[in-house]
Amino acid sequence: MKTISICAAALWLLAAAGVDRALAAESAKPAKDANAAKAKAAAGEEKQAQEALVAFTKADPGLKKFVESSVGYVVFPDVTKGAFGIGAAHGTGCVYEKGKLVGTAALTQVTIGLALGGQSYAELIFFETQEALDSFKKSELAFSAQVSAVAAAEGASSNAKYQLGVAVFTLAKGGLMYEASLGGQKFRFKPLAK
Repeated sequence: MKTISICAAALWLLAAAGVDRALAAESAKPAKDANAAKAKAAAGEEKQAQEALVAFTKADPGLKKFVESSVGYVVFPDVTKGAFGIGAAHGTGCVYEKGKLVGTAALTQVTIGLALGGQSYAELIFFETQEALDSFKKSELAFSAQVSAVAAAEGASSNAKYQLGVAVFTLAKGGLMYEASLGGQKFRFKPLAK
């Protein structure tokens, strides 16, 4: 009788362990799925950033000198902006340091004043110095009214200069808006997970 009880207890423990493993595998599955979804989204964002960079250099081949000589750059492939007196803009992008992807960034902007319409554009920011890039990565960079963007077009980069350690280029995608300043843009950097 004791042998049967010991065998039954052993079978019960094995069954319980199997259920625990199955539950653990099921609970780990959503985390794996979430990580896979994040990796897929990041790959999609980088692809869009690379496509936008190609579009910028196609519009103005002179931008290649900025890509090659800058300490780093951030590509926002799609910034959406709208305003009716009060305006707002938002976009996400990829941050590169010495040509290597190091993180993602979010751009937000709120403006008050004479503004009307909506538009979509790509934005490319180059960093002249390590200090300027580090400031961006600490989410300390914010554009004031004196920083202006250069519209990417054939030869436009030949006269472009860094202002406060950054050079900014935009490429219109669509829409019409009366207002074209960068003042009020703020950025949030998120490093790649290691």
